[in-house]
Amino acid sequence: MKLSRPVSWFLLAFGVWSWVIWFTFVKNLWKDASGLAFDDSGDPTAYFWVHLLLAITSFLLGTAIGVIGLRGVRALRRDDASQ
Repeated sequence: MKLSRPVSWFLLAFGVWSWVIWFTFVKNLWKDASGLAFDDSGDPTAYFWVHLLLAITSFLLGTAIGVIGLRGVRALRRDDASQ
């Protein structure tokens, strides 16, 4: 299957965007001062674990989507160079 140039770049951008957004979220979750992520004794709460699982899933999906986009961009560049 061959991806078009706009689709390849969109998928690559989506992968990068996913990493930027979720990395920032995890960083803020780790430093949470509101008491949602950690209880009074400093132990992680269910809120922390659920959101960490969401972030890990998003990292994995963002990576997979970004790799597909990167492979599409590289394939298009190889095709352009061979013409």
